[in-house]
Amino acid sequence: MELASLLSPDAVVHHLDVGSKKQALQEIAAVAARCTALPEREVFDTLLQRERLGSTGVGRGIAIPHGKLVSLDQLAAFFFTLASPVDFEALDGEPVDLIFALLAPEDAGADHLKALNKIARVMKKPGMTEALREADSSGELYDLLTKTPVAAS
Repeated sequence: MELASLLSPDAVVHHLDVGSKKQALQEIAAVAARCTALPEREVFDTLLQRERLGSTGVGRGIAIPHGKLVSLDQLAAFFFTLASPVDFEALDGEPVDLIFALLAPEDAGADHLKALNKIARVMKKPGMTEALREADSSGELYDLLTKTPVAAS
């Protein structure tokens, strides 16, 4: 599974300006709604429900909010750098400035987990988070995420 199959150029946002975790989730939902034609409120509610189970802030300034939606027919990913880090109640207590969101169909099963694994491996690649933080545009972010080879595991 390649990130280019999950992530489209219009699903990548450089320097999103938000002041809180809730506002970040609202903006993610707005972008996801534009890219997938899903109702924005449905996406937001799904992401918020998942966050209530436990923060998707995984550490090192990274969050991977995700959720499943009945009305979605294929996996879709979205990537954001934030203009300023926000508290995401991350496992390490550090604020988040890189967000990789994933939406999956309700019946995605193992594909949802494989996609989350792929995202995690890309984000753990040496130098990746630094390169993403230094990127100057959404296009550069997209290229970094989709054109960087990552070994299969």
